[in-house]
Amino acid sequence: MTDAALTVGFFHPSRGLFRFLVLIVAGSLTYGSYFAYDSVGALAPTLIQAWQAERESIGWLYTLYSVAAIVSVFFGGVLTDRIGTRRASLVFSALIVIGACIVASAPSILVACVGRFIFGAGSESLVVAQNAILSRWFRGRELALSFGITLAIARLGTLFSFNTESLIASRFSWQAALWAAAGLCVLSLVANLLYFVMDKAGEKALGLADATSGDKIVLADIKKFGASYWYVVFLCVTFYSAIFPFTALSTDFFHEKWGLPLTTDSGGGSFIAAAFADFMHMFSTAPGTSSIIIFASMCLAPFAGGLVDRIGRRASLMLVGALLMIPCHLLLGFTMLAPYYPMLLLGASFVLVPAALWPAVPLIVDKNRVGTAFGLMTMIQNIGLAFFPWLNGKLRDATQDYRASMAMFACLGLVGFVFALLLKRADQKAGGILDRGRAAQPAA
Repeated sequence: MTDAALTVGFFHPSRGLFRFLVLIVAGSLTYGSYFAYDSVGALAPTLIQAWQAERESIGWLYTLYSVAAIVSVFFGGVLTDRIGTRRASLVFSALIVIGACIVASAPSILVACVGRFIFGAGSESLVVAQNAILSRWFRGRELALSFGITLAIARLGTLFSFNTESLIASRFSWQAALWAAAGLCVLSLVANLLYFVMDKAGEKALGLADATSGDKIVLADIKKFGASYWYVVFLCVTFYSAIFPFTALSTDFFHEKWGLPLTTDSGGGSFIAAAFADFMHMFSTAPGTSSIIIFASMCLAPFAGGLVDRIGRRASLMLVGALLMIPCHLLLGFTMLAPYYPMLLLGASFVLVPAALWPAVPLIVDKNRVGTAFGLMTMIQNIGLAFFPWLNGKLRDATQDYRASMAMFACLGLVGFVFALLLKRADQKAGGILDRGRAAQPAA
């Protein structure tokens, strides 16, 4: 060991333990917001009765979140550049807490909509800030691993939301369930404060480079993008519009069509034991069935990303993943087949497409325009996520069942498949860069 190494303590920012804790704290920044995002979907049947609202109103809670996310793509990056990532991330975390608290205390759906807008303004910007934080502390292969770990931590929030919120509501009240979501947002804010202290120490000791806002749109760059980029963008918007707007009301769907219970809780025993039972019987409850997609993504996405990096086949995997969505939604909408079978297949699609789609962007745009490419794609993605949750609820209220909604989601899958086909053809004409593996990529 060198003399320099001996002069620093075991918890110095240069040590592995310090950087590991930075990773865990950074991953925890979005745990609360992921939990709170799907809490209204997990509680949809209960909230519809409590607020005397229609399904369309639950869709509005997701729509307004995405509308706020579209706005934050522009202003979040500007704020981050002006005051720095540390301070901006605290502002975003505070907005998340304020929005979640408004939703938890809302006496009506109208007030809840205001809370969800504020919540969305902070949540999506915090994800961008989190990416900048990881880029500040990790490099090379470490960066890809850090992204996978933080995504897994965040997805745990969604998984727990679907599998505990109905239980909290049944044991206590629906308000208590929403306040639990707000409480976890507060804990994520505390994690952000801890990161603030750790990052200041690291900056002083290691001379870390400034973290940029990342996915920021430069309007002059947009006209430079080729056809392959736009095919990826339109596949992105159709794919995610057939996933998240579906899960927004899927708990109500599974509860209504198959009669799946909201919880396995019989009223006896401890809350912890009942929560564990809900997880162990995930396939037999409506919220648990909704979480199958997220569970598959959380477990397999880090491995899928590494596999795609090695073997390539990005355009081909996007093609397969988009195709899988079509029979999944049709089986759910028009048959009485046990829902966990098509949900497992939909989970496979949710692993394949994102693992190939997001890493494809740096391969098809100039490296100086990657930030604009990601920012623009995220903005357009949220336009779809703003429109289709509302339309899902509107169709359900108008038809009194979910067949029209499931046909709509299957059609989105079909449109996504067409864009994947066009991308595959364009990539073949360009030399097949998206389908190359790591070994076949040209040297930088």
